[in-house]
Amino acid sequence: MENRSFYNEILTEHNVRPEFKHDLPDADIVLEGVNPSCGDDIFLKLKTDGDTITDGAFVGDGCAISQASADIMLGMIVGKKKEEALRMGKIFMKMIKGDASEEEIDSLEEASALRDIAHMPARVKCAVLGWRTLKEALLGEDADDDDDEDEE
Repeated sequence: MENRSFYNEILTEHNVRPEFKHDLPDADIVLEGVNPSCGDDIFLKLKTDGDTITDGAFVGDGCAISQASADIMLGMIVGKKKEEALRMGKIFMKMIKGDASEEEIDSLEEASALRDIAHMPARVKCAVLGWRTLKEALLGEDADDDDDEDEE
């Protein structure tokens, strides 16, 4: 139970005091992500320099899980190459599906706080909204839940 409490603290902190929830007027990539099943709606905004994500932010509304997950994600990907950000997203999706190894989950650092979402199907789309929007923004394709299967 100690771990669960720690994870809840991480999610609460990112929801109450999000570091990356603000406008980023000079973003060169902007994409709306919507979860129609519950109404979560974010605009992911990224600033890039070549292949590196130099800054990022999001604006919009949604549940605590979608907002915390987007904030945690941005904290992980700012300063990283696009390829690395996509790799992290792939591991995050594996974790949410319950298919990630402990080593992979540990590599997600604070994002591992969302590991129990795999057991709450109604909240999965909330947790992955930011990550799916990131993938679509960087690859320019629809980021379906099952499209990672053949990329191993």
